[in-house]
Amino acid sequence: MAMKRLLGMVAPVVFLASGLCAQVNEASLTVGRTFVSTQTVLNPPTLSFNPPLHFGNDVTIAFNYGRLLRTHGIFGIRAELPVAFIPRMNLQTAYNGIPRDYSALFVTPAVRVNFFSRDNFTPWASIGGGYGRFSYSDRLMFYDTSQGPGSSSTGILQFGGGLDSWVFENWGARLEFRDFYTGAPNLNGVSGVNITTNKTRQHNYYVGLGILYHF
Repeated sequence: MAMKRLLGMVAPVVFLASGLCAQVNEASLTVGRTFVSTQTVLNPPTLSFNPPLHFGNDVTIAFNYGRLLRTHGIFGIRAELPVAFIPRMNLQTAYNGIPRDYSALFVTPAVRVNFFSRDNFTPWASIGGGYGRFSYSDRLMFYDTSQGPGSSSTGILQFGGGLDSWVFENWGARLEFRDFYTGAPNLNGVSGVNITTNKTRQHNYYVGLGILYHF
């Protein structure tokens, strides 16, 4: 009998607690493009000039998980895990000694602050850091020359901002901008020769739009 009474008291508390915690988690999926500024190949062995290295601004897929830590006035503070994947970043230059393209994965745990966090429209800012990996094509720029695949890793700083809009119950839309500040892709030695550019680090500017879910 005592057990039934205890369960009768505990059950409403668990129910209320689950209701209070129901909105602390969120997940988003966005699709967009990553923009990287042009670099210069400083020492191409077979050329008498330093050719520019262009990046293809290719499609990027980004996933994010966030958890509410606390609210204070109009602010909501969240821990988040942004993950961005570039399936292929095309490269273009006059020199054949670099790979045609590379893929990239960025994982950057962060802290995010949402402004007017209880409203239907909430802008936000994010800062964090983590790990990135570049995986290079096994084909060189011209002539379909095989070089064998390669990869390199890098530390990342992440700065971001965006706007969340809650449009239907737990579902919403997200517009986001993030700067994944990484080391430059390590093209030096990838093709068996020493290639360097005028950048040791690079900004990977991601702009994406997608869906958002609270749970």
